[in-house]
Amino acid sequence: MAALKDRGVRVTSPRKAIADHLEHRRGGFTIEALCEELPSVGRATVYRTVKLLLEVGGVCKLALMDGSQVYTVSRAGHHHHYVCVACGAVEEFRAASVERLLSSIGHELPGEVVDHRIELYVICGNCPAEWA
Repeated sequence: MAALKDRGVRVTSPRKAIADHLEHRRGGFTIEALCEELPSVGRATVYRTVKLLLEVGGVCKLALMDGSQVYTVSRAGHHHHYVCVACGAVEEFRAASVERLLSSIGHELPGEVVDHRIELYVICGNCPAEWA
């Protein structure tokens, strides 16, 4: 909420309710699910607040393999995501080897890399073996 406040966005009770709810959330979520989980907050407010949080880096938007979108809370700094194609679980990861690879690729490109996104699609350890 501090990042929103710094941008001059009013911190209203509904926006605070959304932020408080997301603070305790793990994994991915859809805006529709968030609307269902917060019935006292207007649908438009949920959509606008998630958009604002996306703009300030408080949440990340991921495209799933089927083309749908899921959001996840951005906990800390630069990270990447893995998404289970069986159960839909979304988690962050950091890997020094990925950062080294990106740096190496960056040196080979005719220009400056200004951003990137990496999502790995996996079968997580909680899903049955028949998904593999």
